[in-house]
Amino acid sequence: MDPIVGQLLSPRYDLGTVALSYVISFFGSLLALLCAHKMVRKDGTLDLPMLGGGAVALGGIGIWSMHFIGMAAYRLPVAIAYDVPLTALSLVAAIVISGIALYLAGGKRFTRGGWLAGSLLAGIGVCVMHYIGMFAMNMRASMSFDLVVVAASVAIAIGAAATALWLAFNLTELAHQFIAAAVMGVAVCAMHYTGMTAATMVCTSAAPAASYLVGDGNIGLAVFNTASVALIFIFSRIEIDDWLDNIRAQGRGNLP
Repeated sequence: MDPIVGQLLSPRYDLGTVALSYVISFFGSLLALLCAHKMVRKDGTLDLPMLGGGAVALGGIGIWSMHFIGMAAYRLPVAIAYDVPLTALSLVAAIVISGIALYLAGGKRFTRGGWLAGSLLAGIGVCVMHYIGMFAMNMRASMSFDLVVVAASVAIAIGAAATALWLAFNLTELAHQFIAAAVMGVAVCAMHYTGMTAATMVCTSAAPAASYLVGDGNIGLAVFNTASVALIFIFSRIEIDDWLDNIRAQGRGNLP
């Protein structure tokens, strides 16, 4: 039964897709933190490709892809499409802000000031991406927000990002990086789903006019496939970097 104008729309979630959104956020966060550990070379110079890989892993996969897979789990009794320019803007914002946050947190050496600035920026980056992504929704519904819940989502994002970045740059064992990535994944997902509860949807007579829209029918699958390819590429870049480091170390060891 189609909803009527003025009806409050109650969302439901596909729990399997919700779980998938956390998995993609975890792996994006993990690769971002591994890249962050390698973005400063032994001679103290910045490895820009590695920083870029970290930014794409965290912003493009851990945050942006998680968001749209999470949105694929979000079901309303009206059709949802997405404004393409706003969706693209949310991706660019997530990657750029994530790159700056990683650089501030550990681009040269870990400092308390850099950690705090990076944590604040990472948390805000999650929120900026999320709410731009929400405003990209095009549907037969008006959207309003509970500002208290919005503020709570921002606090969750900043607090959990600070915990993850501290763990990532102070505990160097691979197991610790997994823990930090798990925390960061929780931060992104907790912010996302808290932010979704802040929104109230009321049915309207028609969706707003927009020039460029993409339907939500296969967006979750498309985002997941793209994120998976990006994860493989970034992981390969890290492995190649490790392999080259080993070759250089062996070469130095063989010198007379």
